[in-house]
Amino acid sequence: MTAPSLACRLPLTASAPAWVEAALADLDAVIRDHLHCERKAAQSALSLVRSYPERADLVLAVARLAHEETAHVVQVTQLLARRGVEPSLDFGDDYAAALREHVRRGEPGRLLDRLLVFALIEARSAERLAILAEHLPDPATAQLYRSLASAEVRHRDTFLELAASAAPAEWRDRLTVLAEAEAAIVAKLPARARIH
Repeated sequence: MTAPSLACRLPLTASAPAWVEAALADLDAVIRDHLHCERKAAQSALSLVRSYPERADLVLAVARLAHEETAHVVQVTQLLARRGVEPSLDFGDDYAAALREHVRRGEPGRLLDRLLVFALIEARSAERLAILAEHLPDPATAQLYRSLASAEVRHRDTFLELAASAAPAEWRDRLTVLAEAEAAIVAKLPARARIH
């Protein structure tokens, strides 16, 4: 897969300081939520395999991505165990659900929108994991979060590359639309001890 020019790099609005405060005030809750984010990222990637099995480049790329996300589930589960924290139930993700509402129903727009929405989610996750890494007092946990943030950046770029390949003439304009929607969603969410 030839990487497109990704100079835009998803112009995300920065997370509010209130989110950082809420996350650091209940880090165990954030890590519990993070476990489910990694699981859902793997499932979302594999959902593309189910929906588009004829796209060999997509299947290979997202299967590899799902494999890495599954490894992250293991890493976050181990982190919880080291902290003596039990995983919790998944309480859902209002952020991701609101973003998915912008996915068009018909093809080929649906494929493009799913790829771009997944890219936006990965980008937001990367931003927030990097913020956590900067503030975590434990060096080993901070290093883990730096590594996970870097992986999310790679995943973001994988989805952007797939989007550019699927819709070369449309993907940038559609990304702008969806990035604006993402910013509006983030602005409305309360500051809470969750990844999103």
